[in-house]
Amino acid sequence: MQIKQTRDTMSEIYCDALRIRNTVFVKEQGVPFELEVGSPVDEAHSVHFVGYEAGNALATVRLLVDPSDKTHALVQRMAVLKEARGKGYANALLQQLLEFSKKSGLTLLTHHAQLSAKDLYEKFGFEVQGEIFKEAGIDHITMTYDKFTE
Repeated sequence: MQIKQTRDTMSEIYCDALRIRNTVFVKEQGVPFELEVGSPVDEAHSVHFVGYEAGNALATVRLLVDPSDKTHALVQRMAVLKEARGKGYANALLQQLLEFSKKSGLTLLTHHAQLSAKDLYEKFGFEVQGEIFKEAGIDHITMTYDKFTE
């Protein structure tokens, strides 16, 4: 899989990320479009990672650095198209995101993970914080990662 990244919300990579997110979150999971896209400011300040196989965009995740604390970032909008699930695309994206985060000097990542994906994040060293909660009608759990020095 080839992974591309961008901060440019006018790029083809970003458009591919939005298409994947719309398919997974809005069409498949029923998340309202306005809630999925969220703040245009957050979109513009995020690094968007997209995984491609044979030129087809199959998976995405975004990283939003906290503007008030440049060592902290939010992992958001991890999505893999249904036909590509179980093939390691989420693993590859997370690995790339963690490497990018370390090189960028981040020391803490926070993620509101869908409960169904908790095991994936734990495999990479994310730790559960707090209780299960609903976000967009879906069970989520807050998870953090701070193992950049290990």
